Parts: sequence; C-alpha cells; structure tokens
Amino acid sequence: MASIAFLASVALTACNTAPSSKAPMAQSQASPATTMNGMLVGPNQMTLYVFDRDAVGSGKSVCNGGCATNWPPLMAPAGAKPIGDWSVITRDDGATQWAYKGRPLYFWAKDSRPGDATGEGVGNVWRLARP
Repeated sequence: MASIAFLASVALTACNTAPSSKAPMAQSQASPATTMNGMLVGPNQMTLYVFDRDAVGSGKSVCNGGCATNWPPLMAPAGAKPIGDWSVITRDDGATQWAYKGRPLYFWAKDSRPGDATGEGVGNVWRLARP
C-alpha cells in the first residue's frame, strides 16, 4: 500500500513539474518591436524603416540581395504568427520577416547605435517606421 501511495505521489509531482506550454506561447506572442522617440525599434533597440517600393499589404518585400545587405530585414522566427498590427511575410529566399500594418520592416546597416536614424529619406524611398 505504501508503494502505491509513493508511486501516486511521484506521478503527481511529475505532472506538476512538467514544463508549461504557456511559457513559449506567451514569449512568441510578444511584439517584435517597441516604440522609442516616436519610432519603431527592433529588439536590439535599433531604428526600423519602411521602403516606399514595398506594396502595402502585398505580403512581399522587394528589397532582396544587395538591398537586403544594406537594409537588413527584421526577421521573424520560424513559426511566428501575426499579432495585432504585426504580420509575417515570406521573403524571396523563403525566410520570414515582420511587417507592421502591412509594411515590411528593415534596419539600416549604417546606423551604428540605438537612436541613430541616418536611413531616414535615403534615396527618397526609405522612411522611419512609426506606430
């Protein structure tokens, strides 16, 4: 009888200490960017930009190859799901990227520290991403 009580106790403990499936879900539901000084910034606090040549809501980025070297996309992790105004697009190479209100988001390679916004107006087609 004591061994049955012991086994039941171990089984209950195992059930109560099993990893929670809620932790990864909550983490994956976090916003991919925040607002700082009226601009959207990535998790690294670097300024985010939008590209006028991307068609809003198309689910596509036209900034690929060398463009994406200078304007690295705000990448979305595998399995990322839309969250409010945030959506996930699939790039030409199959990778996923975050978009805000239908506009793909990018960093500017020449910004060197948080708060830099040197990409604003480059080529008259790059704009600060704003909430």
